[in-house]
Amino acid sequence: MKIGTKFIHAGTEPDPSTGAIMTPIFQTSTYVQAAPGQHKGYEYARSQNPTRSALEEAFAQIENGKYGLAFSSGVAATDAVIKLLSPGDEVITGNDMYGGTYRLFTKIFEKFGIKFHYIDMREASNIEQYVNANTKLIWIETPTNPLMNITDIAAVAAISKKNNLLLCVDNTFASPYLQNPLDLGADIVMHSATKYLGGHSDVIQGALMMNDATLREQLYFIQKSCGAVPGPQDCFLVLRGIKTLHVRMQRHCENGHAIAHFLRKHSAVDKVYWAGFEDHTNYDIAKKQMRDFGGMMSFTLKDDSIENAMRVLSSTRLFALAESLGGVESLINHPASMTHASIPREERIKNGLTDSLIRISVGIEDVEDLMEDLNRAIG
Repeated sequence: MKIGTKFIHAGTEPDPSTGAIMTPIFQTSTYVQAAPGQHKGYEYARSQNPTRSALEEAFAQIENGKYGLAFSSGVAATDAVIKLLSPGDEVITGNDMYGGTYRLFTKIFEKFGIKFHYIDMREASNIEQYVNANTKLIWIETPTNPLMNITDIAAVAAISKKNNLLLCVDNTFASPYLQNPLDLGADIVMHSATKYLGGHSDVIQGALMMNDATLREQLYFIQKSCGAVPGPQDCFLVLRGIKTLHVRMQRHCENGHAIAHFLRKHSAVDKVYWAGFEDHTNYDIAKKQMRDFGGMMSFTLKDDSIENAMRVLSSTRLFALAESLGGVESLINHPASMTHASIPREERIKNGLTDSLIRISVGIEDVEDLMEDLNRAIG
């Protein structure tokens, strides 16, 4: 089945009671049983909900996996993965990552005795020196947020398998349209479904996909026991969003290509971070493991003062100044004070995330309007 057809039909079947082509929103907290233990597969909505079940099947299908699980947010999905671990376990992860993930690791799980190693993931061979008897998990983002660094998923998967480690890939920036980490050897794929999967900036949700039945049962137990589940309305919205993922991503990629090259040629712009440039570090890897390069990018200005960056951030009209990404509308963001504010400044600067870095999520508007908007704001 071709990818566009898969996205439209993933997880959905006509409702058997009515023939409705769209999965109904089963807005219920509990289910009537004929006798204790005699039910139709549903007992209590924290454990199961038919709308969520359809979405979880869709999650599995769009990542070429066997199992999917839906969570109340991307952070909740990440939280579930780390709860597979025990005090004393160690995690190898990247030094360029979403600030909410960093905050969860450092402020929550480090207190419970889990150790995290933050390293440069652009060269997979860097990982091996950090592997020891306590290492249990490798966690990677690719492309990274916000510097668009690329990690070789297949190479990291080979290291994880050699050392009997779990590998989880945050695939939020790429989406399943551009990249499928399970096919490259990952054990778990995580998405903030809030972003490209939902696609309309109207839902908060997270997703995990995997192939291993035992791993699915462990994560399902955490999902059910800890209760970070999405409601049926949110599940319906993400199911709807997935149906247009391929057509939206095509335009995100087309517009992203145009905006990245426009910014690179702009006389006031210094650096542009976008995985589609041939001189981007690990461009060859990105080209190999991704189908295109997406609409996420960051840039700095030649006048790199924080005041100049703030002027640009507050001067756009179509690019809305807001957190998040992946919606149909274009967004502009200041990572240092917004999405990555939880990362200590010295750590940010050391890893290349400067105070004046600007991140943009290129939407699906007419690209000429977007270029005009940026040109006017940058000056």
